[in-house]
Amino acid sequence: MGKRTRIINDPSDLVPLLRTFGSDAHKKVFDILLADWYTTKELEEQLSIEVDESLSILKKCGLVESKWRMPEPGNKPEKEFHTSYSKIQVNFQCSIEDLSDLLMITFSRDDELRNMMEHIETEVMNGNQSMAGLSRAIGASPLYLRGVARRSDKLIVKGQRIEFVGAIG
Repeated sequence: MGKRTRIINDPSDLVPLLRTFGSDAHKKVFDILLADWYTTKELEEQLSIEVDESLSILKKCGLVESKWRMPEPGNKPEKEFHTSYSKIQVNFQCSIEDLSDLLMITFSRDDELRNMMEHIETEVMNGNQSMAGLSRAIGASPLYLRGVARRSDKLIVKGQRIEFVGAIG
């Protein structure tokens, strides 16, 4: 089966992508999922590691898809996963300053970004979800805010808004 090409038009999409492939565990999960469909249990048996975090990150990046596997009679269905893309095309232009901010966000420790993530979460919780409003309130560029949100497990970027993961809207 031919694979699709993921087109990246927003530089902040590099943050989760680089974090994913900067981790040996996430890379191994991705590599296995290139070949076929696997359940969480099958992945953990092959790799001898917990794969929930890897699958979560790969899903947030849009790199894996899932479907329900039909079970043997009397068993419950299980979700199985497979990669969505095998190629990537990058199509954007940004300043070196913005790129350096995104690389800093990507490779910083969680505790170095915790205050900024909490500040964004507080603003979003108080109803300030627009990129322009958040940028004014926090004093950071929209690209920087998108990068931090893409790094967060709790936040998701939807167009020109930042929302909590799983928020109804």
